[in-house]
Amino acid sequence: MFQKFKENIKNIFLNVKEKLKTLKLNSFKNKTWLFLISFSILILIFLWLFQTLFLGAYYKFYKTNDINSAAKEIEKKQDNLNINEIDKIAKKRDLCIELYNDNSVYTSNIYNQGCIELRNKNIRIRNDFVKSGLEQQHYKLINKNYENEILIYALKLNNGMYAFINASIEPLDSTISILTRQFAFTSFIVIILSLILGYIVSKSMSKPLVKLSNDAKKVANGNYNVSFETDSKIYEINQLSDSLNYAKTELSKTENLKKDLLANVGHDLKTPLTMIKAYAEMIRDINYDNKEKMTENLNTIIEETDRLALLVNDIVDLSALQAKAKPLNRQIIDLNKIVTEIINRFKILSEKENYHFVFNHPESVIVKVDEQRIYQVIYNLANNAINYTGDDKIVTINITEKKKNYLIEIKDTGKGIKKEDLENIWDRYYHSEKKHKRNNYGTGLGLSIVKNILQNHGSKFGVKTSPKGTTFYFELKKYKEKSKK
Repeated sequence: MFQKFKENIKNIFLNVKEKLKTLKLNSFKNKTWLFLISFSILILIFLWLFQTLFLGAYYKFYKTNDINSAAKEIEKKQDNLNINEIDKIAKKRDLCIELYNDNSVYTSNIYNQGCIELRNKNIRIRNDFVKSGLEQQHYKLINKNYENEILIYALKLNNGMYAFINASIEPLDSTISILTRQFAFTSFIVIILSLILGYIVSKSMSKPLVKLSNDAKKVANGNYNVSFETDSKIYEINQLSDSLNYAKTELSKTENLKKDLLANVGHDLKTPLTMIKAYAEMIRDINYDNKEKMTENLNTIIEETDRLALLVNDIVDLSALQAKAKPLNRQIIDLNKIVTEIINRFKILSEKENYHFVFNHPESVIVKVDEQRIYQVIYNLANNAINYTGDDKIVTINITEKKKNYLIEIKDTGKGIKKEDLENIWDRYYHSEKKHKRNNYGTGLGLSIVKNILQNHGSKFGVKTSPKGTTFYFELKKYKEKSKK
């Protein structure tokens, strides 16, 4: 029998131990629950200390303060003091007050049981104070009739008058005993309520967080159809929900861009590699004895190799810009020279395909920028304008001087960009539905590179479009040389 009871107890202990192992004590719900319970227990401990250990000291302090306040009030009104005023003060503060001079003694009605009348007893205290010549003095004595402590405040007034204020400090043993029993019962009720309310509150607060956590795990596993929604009324949790929704949207975009990047890079690499292989095989198998054909094939291979090199360079540049791996090498330059150099680079288009470049600018445009990077920006935007300009084949570059900045604009005369495409044109490999693109000199990364370079320079940039053409613009700060003192 005893052995069976022992085994049952052992099994219960093991079950409790296993449950404690699975209990997540560091979870938000359990932490909140424990915090609320601990807070309630601390409040109860404080109340217990105050009601038992410190109650007597506080009661004595309270009565002493009453006596001192009454003394100040009497001292303030001493010139117009009368019996009614004395009785009023005594009743208000539950004290006994005695006025004394050489001719008479008046004692207020004794409202506080245990007060002592100095006219009948302990006249020695009164006589000692009168003879001492002091302005005020505190005394303590024991009232043998009630076995309680008496606090006395002696005060010298004008016109040979003396005031003796006294109060009884009642024994609080029985009161403390009653309060202790009552407190034990109250504590039990409070702890039970704390357990229940703490559990309800912690569960209601942790429920939306648990849901958000589970949804976040789904997103981490690649499920971007999750919506972070809660019915919580807590501001911070709702803010967290909004932030997670935003992060999910951005991650989804990044994932799509990643897929597009891999697909487009793969396609862009595959095409020139296929061409290089095909023409190399032609040279080997067919045209090895035809010098003219072999030269033509080799030129095609060189062009495709250049295209590959351009693509790889743009990918490397974009990665470096996004990671900010290479700091800007800012130099003081005249932007007019860069634009002129770029226009000259496209001179072959003017000669062979009748492109017309218009450049409007101030006499000098001095800025402090990374020359190589800003060259890339203007070149890419100019190349983009060449590809999409209208039948008149006009590309315009304007530099306008403002108060603190220079505004640089690159315009084409094409059909414009659709509004739904404007937000995406800066993305890598974004493909619009434009059908009038002429020369494909780029890699699909040009505008993304422009965006990152201008962001690194802290420049304002954007695009304006209409059916009559598109204008890409950006601003650069003027360089002002510091005056030497």
